[in-house]
Amino acid sequence: MTWYKETAEQTMNKLKTTKDGLSNQERTSRLEIQGRNEIEVKKKVSPLRKFLKHFTDLLMIILMVASVLKFLTGDYIEGSIILLVVIINSFVGYWQERKAEESLNGLKSLMSQDAVVLSEGVKKSIPATEIVQGDIVSLTAGDVVPADIRLVETYGLMIEEAALTGESDAVEKMSEPLVDELGAGDQLNMAFSGTLVQAGSALGVVVETGNTTEIGKINQALQSVQQQTTPLVRKIHQLNKQIFRGIVFLSLFLIFFTSFRYGLEWNFLFSTIIALIVSMIPEGLPAVLTMILSLGVNEMAQEQAIIKGLPSVETLGSMTVICSDKTGTLTKNEMTVVETMTEDETRLLEIMKNCQEVQTKDDQVVETLSGNPTELALLRYTAEQNLPLKTALAKLPFSSSYKYMATLHEEQDHAVVFVKGAPEVLLSKSSLSQSEQQQWINQASQLAKKGQRVLGFAYKQLPIEQELDHAQLQQLTFVGIAGIIDPPKESAIQAVRECQQAGISVKMITGDHKDTAQAIADQIGLKHTSNVLEGIDIDRLSDQDLAKRVSKVDVFARTTPEHKLRIVEALQKNGEIVGMTGDGVNDAPALKRADVGIAMGIKGSEVSKQAADMVLGDDNFHTIAKAVKEGRRILDNLQKTISFFLPTSLAQGLVIIWALLANQPLPLTPIQILWVNMVTTITLSYALGFEQASKDTMSRPPRDPNQGILTKYNVFRIFYVSLLIIIPAYWLAMQFEGQALQQTVLLQNIVAAQAVYMINCREQVDASLNKGFFQNKFLFISLGILFVLQTGVIYLPFAQQVIETTSLSFAQHLPILANVLLLFTIVEVEKRISKTWIKRKEREAFAGN
Repeated sequence: MTWYKETAEQTMNKLKTTKDGLSNQERTSRLEIQGRNEIEVKKKVSPLRKFLKHFTDLLMIILMVASVLKFLTGDYIEGSIILLVVIINSFVGYWQERKAEESLNGLKSLMSQDAVVLSEGVKKSIPATEIVQGDIVSLTAGDVVPADIRLVETYGLMIEEAALTGESDAVEKMSEPLVDELGAGDQLNMAFSGTLVQAGSALGVVVETGNTTEIGKINQALQSVQQQTTPLVRKIHQLNKQIFRGIVFLSLFLIFFTSFRYGLEWNFLFSTIIALIVSMIPEGLPAVLTMILSLGVNEMAQEQAIIKGLPSVETLGSMTVICSDKTGTLTKNEMTVVETMTEDETRLLEIMKNCQEVQTKDDQVVETLSGNPTELALLRYTAEQNLPLKTALAKLPFSSSYKYMATLHEEQDHAVVFVKGAPEVLLSKSSLSQSEQQQWINQASQLAKKGQRVLGFAYKQLPIEQELDHAQLQQLTFVGIAGIIDPPKESAIQAVRECQQAGISVKMITGDHKDTAQAIADQIGLKHTSNVLEGIDIDRLSDQDLAKRVSKVDVFARTTPEHKLRIVEALQKNGEIVGMTGDGVNDAPALKRADVGIAMGIKGSEVSKQAADMVLGDDNFHTIAKAVKEGRRILDNLQKTISFFLPTSLAQGLVIIWALLANQPLPLTPIQILWVNMVTTITLSYALGFEQASKDTMSRPPRDPNQGILTKYNVFRIFYVSLLIIIPAYWLAMQFEGQALQQTVLLQNIVAAQAVYMINCREQVDASLNKGFFQNKFLFISLGILFVLQTGVIYLPFAQQVIETTSLSFAQHLPILANVLLLFTIVEVEKRISKTWIKRKEREAFAGN
């Protein structure tokens, strides 16, 4: 209900209460009917369910089925090894999952603990959870507002509403009714639950409690917002489905083909199908991807970007739009005097220094003071001048009703009144002519067009015994004006430029006024700033119309939590991968809905941090740009790793398929296949996660979110490399006598080919043997560990017994070496040809445009 449009009397009549408050009996009755002043908390998912969900992955289900079938046929060792792989992968996934699900606990902590209410005309303190509609609440400085309250009486009441609006300036409140349709930030006769009383006092009537308060609405929005599935997770699921379909198709085909053609025994066919499943499922891939993402998390943490969910690392690299809050993210969150206009600099500085209520002693350091942001800005501006602080003999506090503040000071043989306030008010009380006043008004207008808050300064000499009152403030000597603004950070300007070069659109969504938002947007270099969309404009647009508008607007002003959420959803409807920054409670639903929610670590509320995917330890927008670069590097390395894994899995599957089609014995046992998969997982695959970012990382557009994890070129590479790995290796193995020797030669050939192909995968289409090759020390470490492990498997008697291998001579190793060198050479030549072809296609596409 629009309580702010009602008069105080109308509000109390509707709620059946009076200024003396409710009786104890009435309060008890209403509490039973309305319920406690609390917000509902959603039930958490149990740790067991979180763990078990990792067994529901398609490929893990297939491996579990294969394990069970092995147990049923008596192959307990092979069945145990397969099951162990599944369990290890699930544990890794469970412990690495850090997505916070405690946003509502942060909201509960915002609720006031106690409140002072009037009951039958007597003030008493009660738990805030027992407040009901119709209660008359007393507010004083330092109180947390316990519910949504329609103010009845105010006495210099200033409330900081940053938690709801995102703006740090305290708002002066009033009790008169308002007429227009207004957002929460403009409802000056309302005090909202969870906000902080900075100064003054008030009485008000409780109009909303619990879930119906503004914080309660945010709570409901948080519960209703669906967590976004990251692009990486979606692509991995898509890849898993493709592998699953391929395995099912091949298994059914082989069962029918070999049964009808050769009449193979079911036990042998059964064992062969399990070997095919084990060979073609890259069971080590989830662990490797987790490791690469974990490396990215650690790298980003060093850059003050704390990632809470591993898949979000990759999502950062895919972002196409960043929606940023203004205050403290793009700006310094510190009001600053940026321009002054005066003919008496000394007197102007004197007024700035003394017409204020923040500094009371000369020895106080400005940096340690807190209070009114505007007065702090004036004190910082005058700090270097070492001006004396004059004792205030009398004071007229600032009020929105008369729009100025005045202080009285002793000065030699007379007194002087210093006045600061709205320029037009001070000019109307000055001794200047109409034309002179107009000149100052024009200058003030120029500053206001730059988004600056303009203050005027004046003074007047009085007899030393004179008392201070409003009537004396006539015929003032007008000194000048000052423009104050929360200026943009230099690092933010640079970061916006970097993001735009990387093809990422930056949009500002703020609760601030249109002119200020537009001025800051121009200064930081946003593109579409001529057209600003305000919250009231968004309310008039349907979801479809908003989706059309958001791509052409970069500045959104006077927004509410609902507006921010709608903007994010509109961008996502357009196919964008959206990053959203925020610090207040009002940002939490949008942070949760965004593909990457980014909260401020210093000034951010606990709610926003818990709803976000990433927390900025330094509240610096430039950290986002660095995180995007790291995300793109990780995305590239994930692509390289997947491209490395799949050819070997396919190669092993192909050799088993060939054995079945040709009615030949299995070339490798399931344990040997598992050894190949796990030894390369433990060693080679991790090395690609340490590859450095390429030179064009931040100069190319974001990866198409609709593009699968494998491109057509990746698929082409996987198929031809799998053939290059297995055909020469199988042919060579068949040149030797004895099953153990054949299997050992094939096993060694596949592992050596993987080692060489891993080097190929360092670069997608560029030459692999470049300067970066020697900078990645982990590459050489991984090759060394692989050499030791593989040597042990071939030559240690215990390993020979378990893996069923035999020793190889130096002469038997030479043709294996020739095979892998041929593989490396062919892939490098193909990459060179492909790079030339890709560049030609790009030139043709550019010419066509």
